[in-house]
Amino acid sequence: MQDYLILQLAGPMQFWGLPTFEGIRPCAPFPTRSGLLGLLGACLGIKRNQSSLLQKLAGGTRFAVRCDDHLGFKPVMLTDFHTVKEAREQHGGLNMHDTIITQRDYLCDASFSVAVWTTSAEREGYTLRQLSEAVIRPVYTPYLGRRSCPLSKPLFRAVQQAADPCAAFDLAAPGSGAVYSEEPLTGKERRLSVRDEPLIHLPRQFGRRNWYVIQGDKTCS
Repeated sequence: MQDYLILQLAGPMQFWGLPTFEGIRPCAPFPTRSGLLGLLGACLGIKRNQSSLLQKLAGGTRFAVRCDDHLGFKPVMLTDFHTVKEAREQHGGLNMHDTIITQRDYLCDASFSVAVWTTSAEREGYTLRQLSEAVIRPVYTPYLGRRSCPLSKPLFRAVQQAADPCAAFDLAAPGSGAVYSEEPLTGKERRLSVRDEPLIHLPRQFGRRNWYVIQGDKTCS
């Protein structure tokens, strides 16, 4: 049995960015590891230049995400356009134009449950109690990927003891939907390779890693 911090991520719009350049900013269909670490980092009050604290958070924190099916609605992508100055449109290209029009996608009408746990191997990481207290009383205002994407429900849901993240979901936030876990749970998952591991020593750079996908299982059994 292990303790899990259960978060609820709900709002009219969300943005979970994928690695790209300024010209086109796609949104992932579920919260990315980098986005979730940023969310917890804001709650803890970690600044972007505090590399050691960011590494401490990333080293010992793991996630599982459930894409909640609610009221029969399916999330949709909304495309917005911004003008950006001194942008980079492709690899190696800096300040290619004075001003460009950028395309940015947002995920609308989505709701996610997130299970957070800490690994015993990382003794120097943040404890689940520290993360829970930060979520309840955040230092900086949390938002869903961008400042223009506020939460419509409280971020904190519960701290739940369970055998695995899916069991924690069933106990603390009953529901259904596809589950994306950073660790395999059944041995039958599909692997999804995503570049969403922030490289702390290389700002705005990301490494590739796996999510383990359980499609539609409620209990992961």
